Amino acid sequence: MILTDGSESSIKSFLRTLSPVDQVGADARAAMLATRSIKTSSKVWAIDIAISMIDLTTLEGADTPGKVRAICTKAVRPDPSDPTVPHVGAICVYNDMVKIARDQLDASGGHDIPVAAVSTAFPSGRASLDVKQRDTEDAIASGAQEIDMVIDRGAFLSGNLAKVFSEIEFIKGICGDKAHLKVILETGELVTYDNVRKASFLAMAAGADFIKTSTGKVTPAATAPVVLIMLEAVRDYYAMTGKKIGVKPAGGIRNTKDAIKQLVLVNETAGPEWLNPQLFRIGASALLNDLLLQRMKIRDGHYAGPNYVTLD
Repeated sequence: MILTDGSESSIKSFLRTLSPVDQVGADARAAMLATRSIKTSSKVWAIDIAISMIDLTTLEGADTPGKVRAICTKAVRPDPSDPTVPHVGAICVYNDMVKIARDQLDASGGHDIPVAAVSTAFPSGRASLDVKQRDTEDAIASGAQEIDMVIDRGAFLSGNLAKVFSEIEFIKGICGDKAHLKVILETGELVTYDNVRKASFLAMAAGADFIKTSTGKVTPAATAPVVLIMLEAVRDYYAMTGKKIGVKPAGGIRNTKDAIKQLVLVNETAGPEWLNPQLFRIGASALLNDLLLQRMKIRDGHYAGPNYVTLD
């Protein structure tokens, strides 16, 4: 089902058909879901599925080949003492580290762990289309199987929706069947919940395989109400088109409690079908260590010291 032909008038006409977001209601529902707890017997399952959903991320100017190789080794075997711990969902790095990550994952037995590359002038999205094209092509040529692109928030906020749509469509065309496209909305800069909903639908209609909250460089990032609104958007888009789109919150999800809240949001909003790494990811760096420590606590009956996990 084609929702828009990509022209400015068609996009705006389609977005006007969307129901507005009840801000008070969204805040209240997200707060209510945050109070939900899970049974102890289900906690190991929740921890393991959260680990399997992590896009283990390092996006610092000080990143080194050694650091990237280390997190790739950890991605394959998060706890070397326990082979039952699942591997992570992906490794997310800058373009120049993609080949290093891919080679290390393959050398460590992580052939089925994709490398995601941040692209299209991350994190600002402010560059010419030629630069964004080269950025994306370079990442895929280096071995990236997922592209995390950023939208031009200035264009979106000024009403130039056709520009945003056409760039997503263009980058999706470059990805083709070689890479999945995750579109970063940078929700902390979109001002309103209505804009988050509209940007979500615009990205999906333009060809996104995933919609992602944030770059992790802007505050606020993956707030519970924003993730709720994006999950409602993918649920509603599926009802309209029969196509399932993934969601990736990133930024501010640092501990097991935060991760389990995300799983509750997914289950209660989009539904249990989204509780898998093909449709839900968590962009994080510090989260994996806390999940591992909590898992050890359940297994051994006591907390291990922080020296039991590697510092990334």
